[in-house]
Amino acid sequence: MNERQRISGATESLVRRLARLVLALAYGFVGYVHLKSPEGFLPIMPEFVPFPREVVLATGVAEIAGAIGLMIPRVRVAAAWGLAAYAVCVFPANIKHAVEGIALGGQVAGMGYHVPRLLAQPVIVWWALWAGGVTDWPFRKRGG
Repeated sequence: MNERQRISGATESLVRRLARLVLALAYGFVGYVHLKSPEGFLPIMPEFVPFPREVVLATGVAEIAGAIGLMIPRVRVAAAWGLAAYAVCVFPANIKHAVEGIALGGQVAGMGYHVPRLLAQPVIVWWALWAGGVTDWPFRKRGG
């Protein structure tokens, strides 16, 4: 049995399954919000993004598809890679939101919100890859 089969099989940890479920629920919810209220995301879209409303809608579909894909073993790895790439692609919007102090929902969030959010972005990339079984780092056993 190779490593990928071991990860996707019965020996997969409860922690990884729970992490995958939490991530899928989070992405599914945020995807729904993107589809329901795309206008709320338009202020943080970088100027270089063409068709910003359509991009927000497409990202909502991508988030929901990734969330569903994480829960389907056959496409889990592809969904994990897709959600990791998605987290990288939205980073410019998060930077714009922080640097320009853009109000969302009538609220301007301070750096106490933005700095942790920006620092969490690599963790979210890793979380998608780990929850999807792409990597075991940093939990793999040495020499095994």
